[in-house]
Amino acid sequence: MEIRKALMADFDSIWPIFHTVIAAGTTYPYEPATTKKQARHIWMEVPLATYLAEEAGQTLGTYYIKPNQPELGAHICNCGYMVAPDARGQGLGRMLCRHSMNTARELGFFAMQFNLVVSTNTVAVHLWQQLGFSHIGTIPQAFNHREYGLVDAHIMYQQLV
Repeated sequence: MEIRKALMADFDSIWPIFHTVIAAGTTYPYEPATTKKQARHIWMEVPLATYLAEEAGQTLGTYYIKPNQPELGAHICNCGYMVAPDARGQGLGRMLCRHSMNTARELGFFAMQFNLVVSTNTVAVHLWQQLGFSHIGTIPQAFNHREYGLVDAHIMYQQLV
């Protein structure tokens, strides 16, 4: 398994993962009908950097890293992670997060914050806690879950230095 910085040309291999995750309507706030062009902008152009995990030439997961806020709040980063459905349950999310924490340190970020961890995404909540993230707040009914309707979302944080 290799995790490397994604090039714009890699987006064609990221798109199926992005599309599958977003279409589910259970973990990310993006419209399930997000187009490939919109997704490219969200995942490849807005972030400071995007990475992908691949094995035998197949993209299995991806993450982005960006400042959580502009200017005076830019010392804290934000990341988003996606894993292909057939690659879940194999520790890839953990690998991507650990890689992103090292990348964040290399880029000089002081901390990492996740702004919208959907409360029903118990696998992610548990993983982030195992990796040292603290639950610092809950936003009531912050996410319109495709199956459950309005559900809470957590803010999770970890100091990196």
